[in-house]
Amino acid sequence: MTRFLIRRIILGLVTLWVIITLVFVLYYARPGVDPARELAGRAVTPALLANINKQYGFNLPVYVQYWNYLKRLVPIPGQFNLGISNNNHLPVTTIIAQAVPIDISLAVGSAVIWMVLGISVGVLAARRPRSLWDRGATVFVLTGVSMPTFILGLLLLYVLYYLLTIHGIAIFPKPGSYTPITTNPLEWAHDLILPWITLALITAATYSRLTRSSLLETLGEDYIRTARAKGLSERRVVYRHALRSSLTPIVTQFGIDLATVLGGAIITESIFGLPGLGLAVVQAIQVQNLPVVIGIVLVASFFVVAANIVVDALYAVLDPRVRVS
Repeated sequence: MTRFLIRRIILGLVTLWVIITLVFVLYYARPGVDPARELAGRAVTPALLANINKQYGFNLPVYVQYWNYLKRLVPIPGQFNLGISNNNHLPVTTIIAQAVPIDISLAVGSAVIWMVLGISVGVLAARRPRSLWDRGATVFVLTGVSMPTFILGLLLLYVLYYLLTIHGIAIFPKPGSYTPITTNPLEWAHDLILPWITLALITAATYSRLTRSSLLETLGEDYIRTARAKGLSERRVVYRHALRSSLTPIVTQFGIDLATVLGGAIITESIFGLPGLGLAVVQAIQVQNLPVVIGIVLVASFFVVAANIVVDALYAVLDPRVRVS
């Protein structure tokens, strides 16, 4: 198990190095591109270009630039540096540090809802195939898969916020509301309930479909028939034996979805005015704030790689056949 995880971590680090190198080539070492002018954004002046060239060492050989670039990304306090925003002149690390807690809050709350809802509906449909419950689950899946996130978000805002508020029932928060969990946990959950529901309803449909198909396949295995022949209850067979083996594709999808939300749920954050990584990267693109864009790309890549390592670890826990001696 330990050797299995070590190999996965090493592979993850190599993947991160490849991504970091590609970002360097794309933004700093691409032929015909002046990286100082790209980083300067719209407010280009000779003095600013000279300062950026001096700060990043763009007048040095490419291999020296690359080495300095890698050293700036080493996660050591006082050395880790993603650059300076050319919009508000704040360190990019500060902007990301302010946005990441919002994405973590959004990811954790919505993930709990979509996992519970999606797996519950999928198990219910798999236990009663071709029944009314199964047909209802199919409608739920088709609706969730075909519903665009921005449509659902705007509908929730219109019905649950706007219509209720103008009738004197101010239950749900207005767009842009966010309270840190350290300040008031109840207010934190209240401010995020609509974004959570938006993400969860869209995502739960995929988990419902995956759970149903995977569980139906597992319930047809020989060891499940053996468990039933031994006289085990159907509940024990489904939840103790079959469901655990059916979770592998669900864990895979969960790692992808969680990393996506942590890297910035662009549409959801834009609709509800949440100042997370998604909204930050949209605003950075609009004003050509390249240092912020690069910083968020690297952070999002880290989340994806880390999520995949966690998923591989869960594989080994759920299915002993994955463990390599």
